[in-house]
Amino acid sequence: MLPKEIQDLIKTLPAESQAVVQAIALIYESKIQKLEARVKELEDQISKNSKNSSKPPSTDAFFKPPKSQRKKTGQKQGGQKGHKGDTLRMTEHPDEVISHKVDYCEGCKKNLNRQRADRIERRQIYDIPPLHIKITEHQSEVKVCSCGCTNKAFPQGVDHSVAYGSNIKSLIVYLQNYQLLPYGRTTELISDLFNHKISKGTLYNTSKSAYNKLEDFENRLKELLTYCLVAGFDETGFRVMSKLLWLHSCSTPEHAYYQVHQKRGSQAMDDNDILPKFKGIAVHDFWKSYYHYECKHSLCNAHLLRDLIFIKERFEQSWADDLINLLLKMKAAKQRAIDRGKSSLSKTTLNKYQKQYDLIVQNGLLLNPFKPPEKKTRGRHKKTPARNLLERLENYASDILRFLYDFQVPFDNNFSERDLRMMKVKQKISGCFRSLKGAQIFTRIRSFIVTARKQNINVFDALNNLFMENSITYTLTSSHLG
Repeated sequence: MLPKEIQDLIKTLPAESQAVVQAIALIYESKIQKLEARVKELEDQISKNSKNSSKPPSTDAFFKPPKSQRKKTGQKQGGQKGHKGDTLRMTEHPDEVISHKVDYCEGCKKNLNRQRADRIERRQIYDIPPLHIKITEHQSEVKVCSCGCTNKAFPQGVDHSVAYGSNIKSLIVYLQNYQLLPYGRTTELISDLFNHKISKGTLYNTSKSAYNKLEDFENRLKELLTYCLVAGFDETGFRVMSKLLWLHSCSTPEHAYYQVHQKRGSQAMDDNDILPKFKGIAVHDFWKSYYHYECKHSLCNAHLLRDLIFIKERFEQSWADDLINLLLKMKAAKQRAIDRGKSSLSKTTLNKYQKQYDLIVQNGLLLNPFKPPEKKTRGRHKKTPARNLLERLENYASDILRFLYDFQVPFDNNFSERDLRMMKVKQKISGCFRSLKGAQIFTRIRSFIVTARKQNINVFDALNNLFMENSITYTLTSSHLG
């Protein structure tokens, strides 16, 4: 509809010109409306950062993000009272003892060689011994039996005339798959520390050997995860051969599983074969593919808080701030109950919080009404970001508040995001994987390493056991089984 001022101006024109001018004005009005909508859309995009959306912190390079949602505790920075430090302490069993004699007095220069010591003062130095490659030669008798059988006595694992041992193999896998060193820097480190040159082909073959040995581990891990009471699921972009693939993860406090796939949605989740069998509670963000599965769901409230912050900052709607405060209040109430040894909140408390939640959402819906366009158009009718979020808050309230009703369910899915974070660091260091096989080798080994770390198993020892013949079988444990 043209403004009244323009309509009045058109009426002053000759009758034959009014229709032409009015048609032109309507065309330009339509274009202006489209441009205004586009400008608003771009302003919404610019207003997003890592604190009010799912954008990564690396995109905040030229933007000062808003303050954290964490409340001040009043405690000083650094270690708190009662914190047990890791200061060096003297040991009663040093590896080497070096005695130092006092030969003369530093003051008068008197000879003290024959004088007995008044006491012995001890000081200890923690250091790494000189590093070098140790080459062990195995020699075996060869005896030919009368039956024609040739017999040798080499121990298991000594299968070739020259080969690397389990320690250096474990170090290679540790450096590349846990410390995320690329091929070039790994060869440089081994050369600098051990004065030994190792080829990039050996590095690849060593990781591939670990990958093959971990096939049974991966199958058992996937089966165990399907029986967990609560598990976090997440996915992120993963560059392989300069193409965007997807890294899917399944995490618990004691396990981590990674799988690279060409798809992001339900096809990849079906191929991973965890969610189709999973009967526990799946914690995830609001990616609709997760809702294709019949398990119970819990939405990540860290994602929700960022969405609410965006509505609060961009559209200045007070209901978003009210809901932020309420969710944080719920989280604190749950933590206080856990600290007191309780396993649930009282029905009165739950009803109070539920009513407050519903009231805030209804107030937000009243402030953001949705009116379908008068003209029928194909597809979904576009809604404002605030309206979309409010409808999610209303329709998925039970999944959003599941953490409050079930203390086994976390407030957010940050434990899964932490497991994915280092995978993004790997991408930043190396750019991308040069083959799909290389990505699959990395993800399987990484699943083993992160799971070992979560179960307080020394990662290097776990890898060493993997390469040793008759090694200790790696045992999966879980206190989160249904």
